[in-house]
Parts: sequence; C-alpha cells; structure tokens
Amino acid sequence: MPSLFGDVISTFMGVPKATEPKATDAEVVVSGVPFDLACSGRSGARMGPNAIRQSTANLIWEGKRWPWDFALQDRLKVCDAGNVDYAYGEPESLVDNLETHANRWLKAGKKMLTLGGDHYISLPLLRAHAREHGPLALIHFDAHTDTYEQGTRFDHGTIFYHALKEGLVVPEHSLQIGIRTSYDRHNHPYEVLDANWVNDHGSAAVLERIRARVGHHPAYISLDIDGLDPAYAPGTGTPVCGGMSTDLMLKVIRGMVGMALVGMDVVEVNPAYDHGDITSLAAATLGLEFLYTLAASKNT
Repeated sequence: MPSLFGDVISTFMGVPKATEPKATDAEVVVSGVPFDLACSGRSGARMGPNAIRQSTANLIWEGKRWPWDFALQDRLKVCDAGNVDYAYGEPESLVDNLETHANRWLKAGKKMLTLGGDHYISLPLLRAHAREHGPLALIHFDAHTDTYEQGTRFDHGTIFYHALKEGLVVPEHSLQIGIRTSYDRHNHPYEVLDANWVNDHGSAAVLERIRARVGHHPAYISLDIDGLDPAYAPGTGTPVCGGMSTDLMLKVIRGMVGMALVGMDVVEVNPAYDHGDITSLAAATLGLEFLYTLAASKNT
C-alpha cells in the first residue's frame, strides 16, 4: 500500500504515474484539468484536481472499500497522468490539448476518470470519447442542465447544448439527474430526474430509470459536484440548495455495475470555498466509486 504521505499526495489513491499510454498496462487513466476560465460563478475550480487527489489520503487506508468485497488494485489497474497543460488565459489551448490528451489514451484502449476544473472540460472530453465510441449516452449529475443556448464561446453552462448540436450524445439514451434550476420543460432534449423526484424516490428508482433509458449504449458520466446539496459539497462555484446527498449519489454510481461505462468526469470542485475539504473528499469518493464500479463490471 502506498504511503499516506508519499505518492498519494501527488496521484489519485497513490496509483503509479504514467505519461505514455503504450508504456503502461493500466486500464484506466486519471487526469486533472486545472481550468476555470469558462465559469459564470465563483472562480477557483482550477485548484480542484490537486485537492481531490490530496483528499484520497482519507480513503487509501481502507484496503477493501466498503461495501465492496475486494480491493480495487486486485481487479483494476489504474494510473495517473497528472494535469493537462495549457496556456493560462487561452481557452483555445485547453480545448486542443485536452482533446489531444484524451485521444491518446482512448486510442490505446484506456478508460478515463477526469478531475476538473469547471464543467466546460466535458465538451472536449465528449468529443474525444465520441470519436472513439460513437455518439454516447450521457448520465449527467448536476443542479443545472447546462443546455443554455446563450453564452460565450467558452461557457460551462452551454456544454450539453453544443454536445447535442455536434452529435456527440444521443438524447433518447441520456438523462440529467438532480436538476433544480429552470429549463424549458416543453422543449428539453434530455430526460430530467429533478432533485425533488430523486430525493423522494431514492436510488433504486433512479437506477431503474437510468438502466431503462441508457440500456446497453456506451455511456459517459459527467458529475458536477453541485449536484450534491451544499451541505455535502459547499466548495463549488454555483451552489444550489435542495440537492442530493453523498450517500444517494454513491448508491446510484455503485448501482451501474454491468453498464457500458466508457468514462467519467468530476468537475466544479472549488476548494477555496470549503475550509473542511468536505467537497474534495466527496469528489474523491465518487471518483473512487466509479473505479470500483468498473472493476466489479469486469466479472459481470
């Protein structure tokens, strides 16, 4: 087991570092994207990737993570490619570099867990994943739909509008979960399970809708940490009360074993607004749960 004060501080769960896809036998690569130039609320999400990695010091000691009956490293090989470089102040360079980075790892047959950064990073990631797997089912956790047509070229609130226009996602196989801000309910392209419905019906009902909607289609999970209620994730740029609990979201991700999951991002962690590291710990735990879900799916 890696030292709590050694590699775990610089990589997710202390997994080995790797920069060349063909030089590692890892099945999943963790990457960080320290970018927040597309946010409309409080900036600071560029600090999210490293804060999430550091929070895994609270998780690594478990060995076998509850309630799983195996240790992750016994079933899944994971590496950490560090943070994606770009020219600060130039969003175009982020888009180009992130797509290139994702293309390299996906073409090598790897799956990706990507740590944000603001939610705009999902658009380049979806482009790369759709290039490799075809149009995707989107499983999107958020307080906001991020389907707004207005906005600038680089805007974390328009990503799933552009993803649809670019043919990256298949709306009839996609869901948005935990939504609790306004949207056009009569002309909305995605199925929405709003926060009231989710909190009233629970994880089993949410999973039933996810499986019915997604089926066997290749699926990408995009998890905005503000899908959680601010009580569970105060450190985010656009907090909205009335969201999901960490327990509920973990149960939903855990319940996706056996689905055709191709990648996940966890975004909008803004550690400056959370003095107790609650948000980065939640993000780290949710990302780790995704890895366990992939590992468990190998035996289904």
